[in-house]
This record gives sequence, C-alpha cells and structure tokens, in this order.
Amino acid sequence: MTAAAKLTLGPLLFHWPAERRRDFYFRIADEACLDTVTLGEVVCAKREPFFADHLPQVIERLEAAGKEVTIATLALITTPRELAAIGGLAEAGLVVEANDVTAIRALAGRPFIAGPMINLFNEATLDFLRREGATRAVLPVELSAAAIGVLAARDRALETEVQVFGRQALAISMRCYHARAYGLHKDGCQFVCERDPDGLAADQIDGRGLLRVNGTQTLSHGYLVLLRELAGLAAAGVGHFRLSPQDGVDMVRVAALFRAVADGVLGAGEAEAALRAMVTPVPFINGYFHGREGMAWVAAA
Repeated sequence: MTAAAKLTLGPLLFHWPAERRRDFYFRIADEACLDTVTLGEVVCAKREPFFADHLPQVIERLEAAGKEVTIATLALITTPRELAAIGGLAEAGLVVEANDVTAIRALAGRPFIAGPMINLFNEATLDFLRREGATRAVLPVELSAAAIGVLAARDRALETEVQVFGRQALAISMRCYHARAYGLHKDGCQFVCERDPDGLAADQIDGRGLLRVNGTQTLSHGYLVLLRELAGLAAAGVGHFRLSPQDGVDMVRVAALFRAVADGVLGAGEAEAALRAMVTPVPFINGYFHGREGMAWVAAA
C-alpha cells in the first residue's frame, strides 16, 4: 500500500457529554494521523443541540490541523426542519455525508458523500448516487470482499470508503430501544443513552455479548477489524478506510496502527496483536467481509 490510502474517522455514534466530545475532537485534531474527520449526529436529532455551540470551534481546530471535515446527516430524517438543516450545511460550504436518501434531494445537486446507512448493495444504486452528485461512497458493513471489489471497480472516478475498525452499525429504528430498556418512552427519554457511552449491552442467554443498543440504533457487540485485509481492499480500488470512535479506546493510537500498516512500516499481524491488547475483552469480528455471519472472526490462514 501507499500513502495514497486515506484514513477517515467516522461520526461519533454515541451520546457523550458535550465537553467530553469537544475535547475528544481537539485531541484528534492535534495528535491523530487522519485525513478526514466526519462530524454530525447520525442517530437521534434530539442530541444535536447539546453539541451545536461547540461545533464551529471543533471544525476550525480540525481544519487548522489540515484535516478534511465532513458532516454526516441523520440516518432517519423525519421532519421538515431536519431536511432544511441539510441544505443549510451545504450552503455553508460544508461537505455533507448523506445517510438518508431524502438528504440527497435536499442537497439539490451539490456534491456529497454517500454514507454507510444508505442501502448501497448493487451497481444500479451506485450509478444512481453518482448521477445525483456523489463523489465518494461509504459502503455498508454487510458487504463481502467480492461485492466490495465489484462496486469499487464500477466507477474509478467515484471514491470508495470501507469501515475497517469499530462496532458495526446494523440497523436504525423509529423506536428507541434504549429508552424502553429504562422504562421510558422516546418522547420523554431523559437522554438515558448518555448513561451508556459505549452502548447498552444486549447479551445472549448464556451471557456472551451479541449486540449493543445505542438509542434508536443497533450495533454489533464485537469490533470490526480489517487490518490484514487493508492491502486487498486497496488493490480492489478502495482508497478510504474508516475508523469508528469507541468509548474507552484510544483512537489516536488506533489511527497510528492503521496508518503504519497502510504505509507498510508495520506488519498487519503485529498491529492486530497490539490492537487486541488495547481493546480486550471486546472480540474482533470480520465475518461479513469473508462471506460469513457478521459476528464471526476469520483468522489469518
């Protein structure tokens, strides 16, 4: 691989206190070897006001550090106000990552990034997004290596991005499972999701981890890790690799490991061992990529 491989920090999916979130991005700006940082609220519109006052300062700090800043939209857009806000972001000159097809119409032909919550599973959908103005497509986590290869080769003018670290976003719902777990309704949730900065565990009967609930979102319990697969992805035409922020994980160190592997200065096996020591006891998963069930781990041959 070459330095042309770019690292992206995906949007923070969890509801962290505003000051903690601000300080997290300040450190990312100052210390992380990332090319792009994606901000914005993907899960719940009710969370957005908490961080709104800090957003301009965070954007300024990231851009001053030489990082591209993009803003992700909600995965479910449900009100005219939410739709109008997307057009406002584009008019302000910000690069928008659309996670709902409705957002594409709001962008009115402006260039955008197709986010991973859009159901992009075939060439026809990719062609549609390209015609609508997509310059990059972040592929869904459920795709296999073969499917990624087909889409990445479809149109080399359209950049392709794949998540390579972090919990996989599996589903989004109008209902808030998180509020219900605490005996509350969505409209009166009291923002209980902030109590679980790494999501609320949903375990199997035998106690083994299965899923994580994050507001209206369902995530995998395990961390997707595609270190050994980076070279193959790059050869297939993928140029951007996404890291998803996780609670209790030093994302500066994670970015450094992936950057070292991408640059060929550290072996993937060595980096994988170092990463495993950082995130134990959360298991690694990569099943979807290898054509298996998503929670499977396919070790190196």
